[in-house]
Amino acid sequence: MRHDYKSQQAETFESFEAFSADAPAEAVITYQFYPEDVDANWDGVQKALQAKGFRTNRDDEDELLDALVGPVKIDAETIWKFEKLATEIALEFDFTPDGWGLLEE
Repeated sequence: MRHDYKSQQAETFESFEAFSADAPAEAVITYQFYPEDVDANWDGVQKALQAKGFRTNRDDEDELLDALVGPVKIDAETIWKFEKLATEIALEFDFTPDGWGLLEE
């Protein structure tokens, strides 16, 4: 099944719009992904994300992978640019996007 980037982008822009007035000018963005398979290639996806400039954290308890970037300028376009890149990489390793958040430094 093909991933629906158009819906994902629309959801990101809607989410950002809901809090844009309170959004910081700059922050670290963290994108979360969960594995589709119990034998997921955690090392492979982390190396691929890191090669594109993301920092990664694996949460074994919740079975989630965080891909972090920044601090970067915060607006819907920037969030989506990195979200799309991280999603493309994660999907290659059978990881599914599960949202994003901002971490102010």
